[in-house]
Amino acid sequence: MGSLFSVKRVLLALLVLVVVLLAVAAQQYRLFERIWFNATSASSSQADAIWLSDYRVSLEAKKIEGLDDDISALTYDPDRRTLFTVTNTQPQLIELSLDGQVLRRIDLVGFGDPEAVEYIRPNVFVITDERLQRLLRVEIDDSTRQVNADQTKQFSLSVGGGGNKGFEGLAYDSVGKRLYVAKERDPVRILEITGFAEANAEQKYSVHVVDNIKRDKGLFVRDLSSLQFDEKTGHLLALSDESSLVIELDVEGKPISTLSLLRRQHGLKASVPQAEGVAMDDNGVLYLISEPNLFYVFEKQAK
Repeated sequence: MGSLFSVKRVLLALLVLVVVLLAVAAQQYRLFERIWFNATSASSSQADAIWLSDYRVSLEAKKIEGLDDDISALTYDPDRRTLFTVTNTQPQLIELSLDGQVLRRIDLVGFGDPEAVEYIRPNVFVITDERLQRLLRVEIDDSTRQVNADQTKQFSLSVGGGGNKGFEGLAYDSVGKRLYVAKERDPVRILEITGFAEANAEQKYSVHVVDNIKRDKGLFVRDLSSLQFDEKTGHLLALSDESSLVIELDVEGKPISTLSLLRRQHGLKASVPQAEGVAMDDNGVLYLISEPNLFYVFEKQAK
């Protein structure tokens, strides 16, 4: 009898341990929030929304030829109708065509660890330096082949100690003059910065940083890799590599639609291995890059 009682105690202890581990995993992967979103998202209004659920892949996992370093982040230049991304091992700003061809390489001199780039206005971009937690406003034209960090306007902001969990994504709202800056994780945060991106090189500027803690707590993702602001809806797209997900946030910061990057979702034949950047053009077409330098296009399907 004593032996049987001991076995039951061991089994009970194992059951409790399994339950605890499952609860910890669920919290770590934000499963409770995601389950709640899936249960309630059907009631969200599709009017005046990007509505990622309607998107399907039209170009999948095209290899970006001619690059030795992995690329990170993505932004759309509406003037050139091209895309820009960055590499960080040998820092460069890379211009891509809308079908993933390398058009130009611009050396970034004095940049420690560029992780994101964002179009601000014609010939003006902001680049993040992740480890040093600084933003650099750069100016380029069609002849630019090199940018020196010492000749750029910079803004430093210490959030959570830096390292490899610093500024990982950028998006710009040209109407509200807000630069959204994503902190990768521990915790996930999206800061809103005004007064830096829009200042002219010769102007003095006053920077304001705003936290939206309520919005950030509602993000059921493990990390943030990239951001995209949509001028038409005022909505923000947030890309998570570890959660294999793109989330659409409405003007109040509430998640209203998602695009899964897993196999058999949205027409994908295979899961996106390591999503690093997302951008949207004037027609609502989504472009996405993933390590090891893979290029994707997603288009909204007509109903």
